[in-house]
Amino acid sequence: MNEFPARLKENLTKVIVGKDDTIEMLIAAVLAGGHVLLEDAPGTGKTTLALALARSLGLKFKRLQLTPDTVASDITGYSAYDPAKGGMVFHAGAAMTNLLLADELNRTSGRTQSALLEAMEEGQLTVDGVTYPLPKPFTVIATQNPVGTAGTAAIPLSQLDRFMVRLSLGAPDSESLKKLLTDRASADPLESVEEVCGAEELSAIKEDISAVTFSEELTDYVCALWQAIADSEDTLCGISPRGALALCRIARAGAYLDGRDYVVPSDIRVCFSAVCAHRLTLTREAKAAGRSAEDVLAAVLRAVPCPENRGNK
Repeated sequence: MNEFPARLKENLTKVIVGKDDTIEMLIAAVLAGGHVLLEDAPGTGKTTLALALARSLGLKFKRLQLTPDTVASDITGYSAYDPAKGGMVFHAGAAMTNLLLADELNRTSGRTQSALLEAMEEGQLTVDGVTYPLPKPFTVIATQNPVGTAGTAAIPLSQLDRFMVRLSLGAPDSESLKKLLTDRASADPLESVEEVCGAEELSAIKEDISAVTFSEELTDYVCALWQAIADSEDTLCGISPRGALALCRIARAGAYLDGRDYVVPSDIRVCFSAVCAHRLTLTREAKAAGRSAEDVLAAVLRAVPCPENRGNK
């Protein structure tokens, strides 16, 4: 295990104060090759966090501010005739990068949102019948504001399912706010963020994560959780197989960040809600009773027997 995880976390905590657990979950998701949905009120640091992550990882970064008049070609790119070359030339869109910040994803139309589906799942774009591979790695960090719904379009479940986790930074506590105000009085913490990893090293880390042991017993545990969600009287349907795979992948990344080459039950439980909550569709009765997706998932964790920690397997 190298010192990379600690250095990366140190970089991100320079710009986002008092949110260590959320930062650790973000790091785990990105190292697991997942996309991240940041849902929070304006001004909590969503954009700053994404920019600090891109700088830390030495990634090419693009930010796309989504609005009602944003069109799909702004994301995918477009082909246009070039007289000098005597043919059609592809002009890359915002997605042709390593880390794309799709700011306020729910502010644009469903048609424009759907332009990200192929990119997020397959790492490629198809424009005018021609397929273009995206740079590797490719990660989407999208934001949406849960307040002020005027002019927004709900993100469809098909797209929500492509986000490995949904995270929320939340407002800082008074001590963290004081530190933030003090630190920002004389300098921008982003200026002190240094690159801690290159693309080649990041690829090697992902290979190490994929080799982390995930026992059959823990696979059975994930299957039991998956089935319990599907069987719950509070859900219209369970999470997708993609969601179950995401849970296993981020659990491996969590184990790696803890310095282990094997997964333990707590690696699964700690990220369970972040991976699954945005994928759930609750029944009308559950909503009327005031139950949230997080409530349902907490009940599932209590109901499904947890395997014992067995040291290394």
